[in-house]
Amino acid sequence: MTQTVPNGPALDREARGDSATGLSPVPAPAQGATDPTDRRTVQQRLERRRRLQGIALVTAPVLVVVLFVGVPVVNAALFSLGFTGGLNQALADIGQDTVRGFSFGVYGTLLGNPTFLRDLGATIGVTVASTGLTIALAVLIAVILRLRGGFLGRTLSVLAVVPIFVPVVIASWSILTFTDAQGFLRSAGAQVGIDVPVWGYTLVAVVFGSVWTSLPFAVLMIAGALQGTPDALIEAAKDAGASTWRVVWQVLLPMAATPIVIATTFTVIGVLGSFTVPYFTGPNAPSMLGVDISKYFQSYNRPQQSTAMAFIVFAFAAAASVFYLRSTVRSNARELGKGQR
Repeated sequence: MTQTVPNGPALDREARGDSATGLSPVPAPAQGATDPTDRRTVQQRLERRRRLQGIALVTAPVLVVVLFVGVPVVNAALFSLGFTGGLNQALADIGQDTVRGFSFGVYGTLLGNPTFLRDLGATIGVTVASTGLTIALAVLIAVILRLRGGFLGRTLSVLAVVPIFVPVVIASWSILTFTDAQGFLRSAGAQVGIDVPVWGYTLVAVVFGSVWTSLPFAVLMIAGALQGTPDALIEAAKDAGASTWRVVWQVLLPMAATPIVIATTFTVIGVLGSFTVPYFTGPNAPSMLGVDISKYFQSYNRPQQSTAMAFIVFAFAAAASVFYLRSTVRSNARELGKGQR
């Protein structure tokens, strides 16, 4: 007897993967295909993880700066304005002539003191003279090294960088013995009948020491910028009939404008806050503000006045840093503009 299998052809089609109704089968989803919404979610998670990792890496140094720089600076600023409680209580109790309660009296007293104004003028004068000489010598050495090179350029560059390896204390003492009444300059001048002035323990010696300590950084900054100036620019200017002075003034110096501003700013800040050079080589009066701050804190027992002096120095340094920030912002804007083109 024959057994009948119902819907045999339909079963055949289903076994082959065809639709039992004769219509085209629905294709199965391809392996590995994901929903676009899921893909965006994964990307967002990765971006969030990267941001959290970046924040975690930055948090530690930021906390160090805030705790060891920011908090003391804010506390000192409040102390100079008359807030003598909390962390400032001990200094306020020990120090003399302490002003209590919010007031600008400390700054008013200092700015009305002729001795302080004399020392402030000496500090600004030494800073201007030292910065001018430092940048002028650095530009001269960098230009010679770029245009001439040879033995002269190498010798000047080596001599300019040597102060990096000489401690400031030793350099200050050397400058003092070089310029005082029994120093080398006086002895050499006496051999030929020249009465060389005594510059030891004067502001002139402070200028010498400040130039000595500031010159290496300025030379490295400016010489590095001039070395990066393309030879084609210099040769084109010479082919057009430009003199050496015009090449320096219109080609080299504009190319090194930003490094010159940076070197000038750091030289100003360094000389304004210097202590070792004016302490060893400078006179008792007028003295630099860095020395005055130490005297007022230790010898005169007036910590509030010394703190106010420090913020006055900081104000001048901040004013000098404005030029550095403007130059850096403009340089970065030019680089971004080139990249966008």
